[in-house]
Amino acid sequence: MTQRSVVYQEIDQRLNGGLRDLDRIPNRVRLTWSRARRSDPDQDFLIDSVALNLHGFYSGLERIFELIARQIDQTMPVGDMWHRDLLKQMAEPVPELRPAVIGESSFRFLDEMRRFRHLVRNVYTFNLDPNKIDPLANALAETWPRLRLELLAFGEFLTELADASETQDS
Repeated sequence: MTQRSVVYQEIDQRLNGGLRDLDRIPNRVRLTWSRARRSDPDQDFLIDSVALNLHGFYSGLERIFELIARQIDQTMPVGDMWHRDLLKQMAEPVPELRPAVIGESSFRFLDEMRRFRHLVRNVYTFNLDPNKIDPLANALAETWPRLRLELLAFGEFLTELADASETQDS
């Protein structure tokens, strides 16, 4: 087995493991957000929970994107805006290396998630505005199936690369 083939397979395995973890979050967000929107006595804690799950969702995706940037693209954005630049990098194909990892619609949604994640990291949770959470919490359940398919398609691309790498080196 070639080194390139091993790298592609490892990324695909990490991608699939990440997807299994990410699969759990949209339903948790949906259920918790529906309770938080009512006058639940634990409303503040439920809002915190939704915010933390949205944060975790984006962070999980970003770890996958970092792996792709480092191992396949061989370039990782730097500077103050590296999180935004990494997301842009995943939305664009890299000629001779890979197709876009995510589509334009997913990029727009994830860019909002990225901004929200930044907010969660930089304010006290009691300052979070439920009106900023609502569109993300509602859109996650709708967006995740399409985004998941995009990531699975990228995983298939990695499998093809691994197979082609094996064939070339045989």
